[in-house]
Order: sequence, then structure tokens, then C-alpha cells
Amino acid sequence: QVQLVESGGGLVQAGGSLRLSCAASGRTSSSYAVGWFRQAPGKEREFVAAISWSGGSTYYAKSVNGRFTISRDNAKNTVYLQMNSLKPEDTAVYYCAARTQTTDWRTSRYDYGDWGQGTQVTVSA
Repeated sequence: QVQLVESGGGLVQAGGSLRLSCAASGRTSSSYAVGWFRQAPGKEREFVAAISWSGGSTYYAKSVNGRFTISRDNAKNTVYLQMNSLKPEDTAVYYCAARTQTTDWRTSRYDYGDWGQGTQVTVSA
């Protein structure tokens, strides 16, 4: 099991940037893929981005492709989500999730077993 803690959320104006961090602890010596998801009020939790264990493979939702960048530093057990050109529709609670004992990412939230508590991102118009 991997414990995850997100940070870096906040309030930003449209067009601005934020960098979210996801710090992992626990069984971090084993490989795990990481996904970022978000959930806006009244909406389903949706996939945002994912990264493989090595960092060599990434994937983005269409809505964020070209604006968001996912990366990881395994020496620090941390995954990042750099968010640029933010829009009001990016407002949501952002969660990171780990898919343990595997190197490969998935886009379905049901494929991730360990979740952080979430961090709020609010983008004002």
C-alpha cells in the first residue's frame, strides 16, 4: 500500500499556473504508476493525467492536453502536475492515485487502489 498526500492547490486567476505535488510514502520501493483525477461539485471524478513508473510514458485527458504536464521524481517519491493556462472549468478537487505493483498507467479510477485526500484548485474568471 502507498500513502499519498497532495499539496499545491489554491486560488488562481484564469490564465495562471499552479503546480500540484503528490508525495508518496509506504511501499514506495515497489513500482507504481500514478494518475491525477479531479472532481468538480456535482460531477463524476474524471481522469486528468497519468504517468508510468519510469516516467517514460504519460497520457492526458483531451481537456488538459497541451496545458498540463505530469512528471515524477522517484528519488523524492513525488509526482507533479504542472498546470498552465488555467481555465475556470479546471476548478475542482484534484486527487492523485497510485496503481501499485505495476509500471503501467490506466485512465479508469477503478484501476487505482490508493488515493490521496485531495487538494482544491479554484480558477477565477
